[in-house]
Amino acid sequence: MNALKFAAAALVASTAFAGAAVARDQIKVVGSSTVFPYSQAAAEEYANKSGNPAPVVESLGTGGGFKAFCGGVGPDHPDVTGASRAIKSSEVELCTTNGVTDITEALIGYDGLSMAVSRKNDFAWDLTEEQIFRAVAAELPNEAGELVANPNQMWSDVDPSLPAFKIVVIGPPPTSGTRDAFVELTLHDGCDAIPAIAAIKKDNADKWNEVCSRVRQDGLFIEAGENDNLIVQSLESDPNAVGIFGYSFLYENLDKLKGVSINGVEPTFDTIADGSYPVARPLYFYVKNAHRGVIPGLEEFLAEYVSDEALATGGYLAERGLTPLSTEKLAEVRDAVVTGKKFGM
Repeated sequence: MNALKFAAAALVASTAFAGAAVARDQIKVVGSSTVFPYSQAAAEEYANKSGNPAPVVESLGTGGGFKAFCGGVGPDHPDVTGASRAIKSSEVELCTTNGVTDITEALIGYDGLSMAVSRKNDFAWDLTEEQIFRAVAAELPNEAGELVANPNQMWSDVDPSLPAFKIVVIGPPPTSGTRDAFVELTLHDGCDAIPAIAAIKKDNADKWNEVCSRVRQDGLFIEAGENDNLIVQSLESDPNAVGIFGYSFLYENLDKLKGVSINGVEPTFDTIADGSYPVARPLYFYVKNAHRGVIPGLEEFLAEYVSDEALATGGYLAERGLTPLSTEKLAEVRDAVVTGKKFGM
């Protein structure tokens, strides 16, 4: 019965699309704020080379992008979504329910999850993942090992070696793939470094995940929405604040900002590429194959996005901070995108 429902939904969606394709003559790209500048750059190159209208690129966050992308087939729904993590099983289910049953996944490169401060801040920042967790976690164990609301107000409360600055961390909202990566790659590791919390995992993994994933809600961790440029502006206005975003935004603003080293390693193009920087992640885009051959220029835009000129070492996306794939992996990704290889659903 479910299979019949999904088939019916797909048929209705595709029929509606065929009759309304002329409603949109521009490609529509949504998704991750981290992938946004790369999609935008590819869109500009496509428009310059083809003379066609530039694709509309909108930053909704990874979660918001998948919600829109998986909403259905047709001109009212996006063609491509960028993501700073792989698609979740729940999102695959949403896509399938709404008739989006044929998509292609494209790994475009790697990104470092960066923490940064204003260049007006002259402290030599080098944080461990445990220190980061102790600064932003909702709860920490007290001396008796009981979980209590995070008492740390100053960085020096976290560790006496850190400056006596009020903790102000500006980061992405829960809908963002950058937030997911921050939780999984930084907070969970920092959480495990605290014996009283690490011990919870043995008896209650769900409780451990809750404690290790929640950030404080007392105003010291500030959610900045899906526009990472607003975080950059906030750091400029508050030199003691620390921001969290993808490396591309740090790279593009090195005249204003400096990276915070994590575990003694500074976020740079080279440290992300060689794996020495501890907080790196893959970046993706996903294509709705039912829109190929219907939305004008989509095939050509995709070819531009996965071209050597864009993604190879020295390409224009690498110049914007993307850590490129190996030659072999890029060839594999390009083949999947050009041929419309169906993602395993």
